Amino acid sequence: MSSIQTESISYVASGQTMTGYLALDSAIDGPRPGVLVVPEWWGLNDYIRERAGQVAALGYTALAVDMYGEGKTAQTPDEAGKMMNAVMGDMEAGTARLEAAHHALSDLSTVDGERTGAIGYCFGGAMVLHMARIGMPLRAVVSFHGALGSFHTPEPGSVRARVLVCHGAADVMIPDEDVRAFKTEMDTAGVDYRFIAYEGAMHGFTSREADANGKKFGIPVAYNETADRESWQAMKALFEEVF
Repeated sequence: MSSIQTESISYVASGQTMTGYLALDSAIDGPRPGVLVVPEWWGLNDYIRERAGQVAALGYTALAVDMYGEGKTAQTPDEAGKMMNAVMGDMEAGTARLEAAHHALSDLSTVDGERTGAIGYCFGGAMVLHMARIGMPLRAVVSFHGALGSFHTPEPGSVRARVLVCHGAADVMIPDEDVRAFKTEMDTAGVDYRFIAYEGAMHGFTSREADANGKKFGIPVAYNETADRESWQAMKALFEEVF
């Protein structure tokens, strides 16, 4: 019988109620590292709840983040794109939502607030990289097939988190020039980062739903079992080092 406990929790960002999803192992006593899990453009759906449970099974307290307010999710790429672009078009509000989620996580009795990290998928990958860029007090962030464009150029020495980017080498949704610009930005800012490109992996490579979504909506996404497994192992190794 699993000792992973889950529940929805509410917190407030700029006056708006956000509905996150908490997962932790009740068999572990006391505070432990906390990890934010930031969703794809679909919002906080079953896939992200599953990932939060997997993070909790590693011995961390996981909080899946609501980026759209009141737990809203999207059912089509058009709907998801509008919701995602609304956040990315107002990153002051987006930043407030990320910071509110981090505060909510850090304040939990099961979390050691000095040991926190964040992982994100696609849109969420862009968001956790933003958290690192603006110097939020995270030990590490991990982007899985995330967008790499920057909303904030970090000053040298300002990024506190170690950064891991797990990228699909066959991801046509992330331009090669974005990859080059990202690496230049990280090098210039003196960031401790690792960039892994998985051969043959397309956008969405960690999600088993990607194949069906790709066919249904005609978008270039696909699951890749090898890249999914190896990127999760890279994340685990990084967290074991920093926590």
